[in-house]
Amino acid sequence: MRLTSLRRALLTAAAILPLAGLLLATGAMAQGTIRIGMTAADIPLTHGQPDQGFEGNRFTGIPLYDALTAWDLSSADRASTVIPGLSTEWAVDATDRNRWTFRLRPGVTFHDGSPFNADAVVWNVRKVLDRDAPHYDSRQVGLTASRMPTLRRAEKVDDLTVALITSEPDSLLPINLTNLFMASPTQWERLRAAAPTAEAAWNAFAATPSGTGPFRLTRFVPRERAEMTRNDNYWGTKARAERIVLLPIPEANARTAALLSGQVDWIEAPAPDLVPQLRARNMVITQNAQPHVWPWQPCFLPSSPLSDVRVRRAINLGIDREGLRTLLGGFMQPAVGTVPPGHPWWGNPSFNIRTDKAEARRLLAEAGYGPNRPVTLRVQISTSGSGQMQPLSMNEFLQQDLKSIGVNVEFDVVEWNTLFGNWRRGCQDASARGAHAINVSYAAMDPFFAMVRFYDSKMASPVSNNWGQFNDPRFDALVAEARTTFEPAARDAALARLQAAGVEEALMIFIAHDVSPRAMSPRIQGYVQPQSWFVDLRLPSIR
Repeated sequence: MRLTSLRRALLTAAAILPLAGLLLATGAMAQGTIRIGMTAADIPLTHGQPDQGFEGNRFTGIPLYDALTAWDLSSADRASTVIPGLSTEWAVDATDRNRWTFRLRPGVTFHDGSPFNADAVVWNVRKVLDRDAPHYDSRQVGLTASRMPTLRRAEKVDDLTVALITSEPDSLLPINLTNLFMASPTQWERLRAAAPTAEAAWNAFAATPSGTGPFRLTRFVPRERAEMTRNDNYWGTKARAERIVLLPIPEANARTAALLSGQVDWIEAPAPDLVPQLRARNMVITQNAQPHVWPWQPCFLPSSPLSDVRVRRAINLGIDREGLRTLLGGFMQPAVGTVPPGHPWWGNPSFNIRTDKAEARRLLAEAGYGPNRPVTLRVQISTSGSGQMQPLSMNEFLQQDLKSIGVNVEFDVVEWNTLFGNWRRGCQDASARGAHAINVSYAAMDPFFAMVRFYDSKMASPVSNNWGQFNDPRFDALVAEARTTFEPAARDAALARLQAAGVEEALMIFIAHDVSPRAMSPRIQGYVQPQSWFVDLRLPSIR
């Protein structure tokens, strides 16, 4: 389908949406309340493993919970690195590289007052990996297990020490663990006593969650709002704001209108053509280089035109990324790989991604396509969502742009969370509905998230996010080399070889790096825009 009519329909709906009624209650909030307009169409899950992509981690994962390891989000000037979270230190066993030891932070309590300890870690690992555990929750598995595929179990060593066992040596495990949030076993057990099933207990837990994070959930209305209050008993640096209110506003114009009218204080991804109005009203516009890629991910099944490397290279060469950047008001960086040139993982690939439409047409002709036989691609995309930037206008631009090289693009447009779920099922699944590519943005600060889950044949959906069913022994060997290299410089070199090979084979249609534009009221103080997909909600306050 073409997107123009869909975009008009959405914009018309936004114009008549009773947004003021939805947000009316926020006007009377206590002093120190920050109201945030999210791109998601619903509040991310609050039971400990959020949905809605990494926007869920950003807004209901990290604020309400902690993980064993965390991202340093304190600086706008340097790339985020993994730092201690609920674990103070960790090390792989020198004699058994499938075994890691984590020392836990003493004196930490959950929101319900119960202690965080090794028993809690074992319990939280079992909730997503042990089907025989009474608290196993299949809904959380897809949101977690695919992000740490080698973890197999946890063993208590003592109250403040836990061993984590992997299926194979995996130097990336400490990074992966930033995604496993620790929920309170005591709270869940209390709710289970009054619930008919484990699933019902988890539903009750989501309404009254208990983590160890810097905020507590105090109100939750699906598809409408979530309110979080500062946790004054937090073990680390306490939040400056008294309260955070999350409001799902998936349409960019509606989000921007809400900020201009004073109904919210902060919005994700403002509408680019309204940025001049925001600046005229003294709104603060922030952006920063992000380890985040906005691609089309190909399907490699024989029936897909993108199974031919010449077609994948041609499309990479046929895109006018500077034109797309202009459309977005400058709020993107052209992507010529998973990471930009100069990054430790760049690797200097021999295939130079650029705009070269003549070379794109030559490659398509070599692959058997031309004016009498154009390439027809079906791409599954979303209307909005976490990290999806401005998906409708961006994809419409690409649809028009690629016509110039003889590629006809049609879209299967679905809601963001549906797209995200389909991403885990693979292009061979009925949910793909014949798509040759899928448009899901991804974080690239973690080697597993950036490359391994797409290039390793063992990560083929539904294990992880190798949606395209890519299978090449050479890439499996490159992945294994990176996973089993524990010295940081040598691991970076192995990852550079993997990234260079991925660009040379055009394993993605690399389009844009997000810069995470946000617009905020000048009343917001202390906000830091890190070089990360996440933010630290403890830092900002409002005057």
